[in-house]
Amino acid sequence: MEKVILTVAPTGAWPTKKETPYVPLQPEEIAAEVFACYQAGASVAHIHVRDDEDKASMSFEKFEKTVRLIRERCDIVLNLTTSGGLGLSDEERMKPFMELKPEMASYDCGSMNWGHSSVFINSPSFLEKLGMTMKEIGVKPEIEVFDAGMVYNAEYYLNKGILDSPPHYQFVLGAPGGMSATVENLVFLKSRIPETATWSALGIGKGHLPILYTSLALGGNIRVGMEDNIYYSKGVLAKSNVEFVERAKRIAAELGKEIATPDETRELLGLRRQTI
Repeated sequence: MEKVILTVAPTGAWPTKKETPYVPLQPEEIAAEVFACYQAGASVAHIHVRDDEDKASMSFEKFEKTVRLIRERCDIVLNLTTSGGLGLSDEERMKPFMELKPEMASYDCGSMNWGHSSVFINSPSFLEKLGMTMKEIGVKPEIEVFDAGMVYNAEYYLNKGILDSPPHYQFVLGAPGGMSATVENLVFLKSRIPETATWSALGIGKGHLPILYTSLALGGNIRVGMEDNIYYSKGVLAKSNVEFVERAKRIAAELGKEIATPDETRELLGLRRQTI
């Protein structure tokens, strides 16, 4: 059967216990949720952490504890965010993957207005530094694309040798200020990346299922989790990220596809197995 990489993003930077009591926010909760998703079949865990007040954070101590607790339980592929909050220094954003050496880390390939209240800044100098550092320590960039211009930014950094080929893209559709989560937008983005690239896609909120189905139909990989969507169905909160993982597995199976194991994912993406 065709293998599909299934990423779970259990936490993110936004939902709090006020929006849903089921979102895992502290290291023990996140690690337990990731392990449950691994047991359900998830291939990759995309990790954000929160501070003691449950706000978005790039606290190295929170990352270190979360990663350690996950690694004690399972060998799921780890993908650490480099954008766990706004207004952070380059060093704060890079330290977790530099010190903890996951297989992957996010590479948000451009700046954008985040809704109407803030700016998500990924300057050219930061992207060059980020790409070269990932290359030096053997962490594969997940090129996160929120808008079409970011595909062309990635092409520039690939041509300069700051990013290596074959690249791996994550299309993030439906973010405030980015491209909307439509089938047409995903088809367009997929048409603009190199033929040798691997890719995944997600739709935020109500775009979750349409983008999941489209990604599978186009031969891509998929991401689920409370970072992107807290509702299992209209008005019904998911009680665990496992619910999203299990549904994605069922949908993939109906299409004649099988979720890749962590080791199969490493092979598909050319990852180096990393340990502290």
